[in-house]
Amino acid sequence: MAFLEIEHLEKVFGPLRVVKDFNLSIQKGEFISLLGPSGCGKTTVLRMVAGFETATSGAIHIDGKNVVDKRPNQRNIGMVFQAYALFPNMTVAENVGFGLKVKGVAGSEIASRVTEMLKLIGLSEHGSRYPFQLSGGQQQRVALARALAPRPQVLLLDEPLSALDAKIRVSLREEIREIQKKLGITTIFVTHDQEEALSISDRIVVMHQGIADQVGSPFEIYNRPATKFVATFVGTLSMLEATVIDAASGKVKIGETEVTLAEPVTGHKAGDKVSLALRPEALSMEKTQAREGKVRGVVQSVNFLGSVIRTKIDVAGNIVSFDMFNNPAYKPPVVGETIDVWFANSDLLLVRD
Repeated sequence: MAFLEIEHLEKVFGPLRVVKDFNLSIQKGEFISLLGPSGCGKTTVLRMVAGFETATSGAIHIDGKNVVDKRPNQRNIGMVFQAYALFPNMTVAENVGFGLKVKGVAGSEIASRVTEMLKLIGLSEHGSRYPFQLSGGQQQRVALARALAPRPQVLLLDEPLSALDAKIRVSLREEIREIQKKLGITTIFVTHDQEEALSISDRIVVMHQGIADQVGSPFEIYNRPATKFVATFVGTLSMLEATVIDAASGKVKIGETEVTLAEPVTGHKAGDKVSLALRPEALSMEKTQAREGKVRGVVQSVNFLGSVIRTKIDVAGNIVSFDMFNNPAYKPPVVGETIDVWFANSDLLLVRD
């Protein structure tokens, strides 16, 4: 059994099944992100693991023990919230040591642990300050230190960076990951920001309408989306509707163009409609030995994005985006022009609904 095992977890609010048969195995020291849009159930899963929401059914095992019926303070879990939730009338040091004080830890041990935690988050000189005297990023560091001070078995973070500006978010998420690696603590991180999840996770759980649509490494989630929702939610991806010509050989038709996928179209037969996906960076106007697939389309728009030029073309009614590096020596495509774009067959992804 994994260190944290979630089995057949469900949550029902009245007529709504918010979380549906959710299963996840997390190894000790792993950093897992629950990624998805608002209302997909990711925070509800986190709150059930924490004990703040009662599971309608299912089991949550931490280090071999089912804690689904335990109160939050019986689960040995640290929680960091979106809104910091620091006590305004307490100093930074008092906030960090609060959980230890509640547990009845001796004063000398609390002082030692607080010193250790403030050093860990880079705020050793701020122990006597109050939350209102700190920046948002500093307050979230204090919230993290407070959660870690009692040495929890599991760390839960509920969109801890969403209230911060973009630059601080990037630096703080990297700090959180470094601290997590240093301590080796099993962590679940909830976010709706795909870049955030891709950059710091060991694995990502993409959630959609209460279910785990796909679980995989950032590389797998981005490069091999398993469902249409994952394909459209994570990164920029063009969807193409195609007709199967020969399932065994992977031959399909997009409009009037025949292309061959890198693998058979399992579970389909000739004449079936299937959904394909292509990343913008997989396409090029230049044919190479590696790019054997081709589609033809009419240029709909050309957007200059600095180092990258993103072009959209209409391929048999499908809008396809492709990126090219900005090179002053090359003229970009022109709206209304008919062009060919090339790709490797392995880049054309078959996705299910």
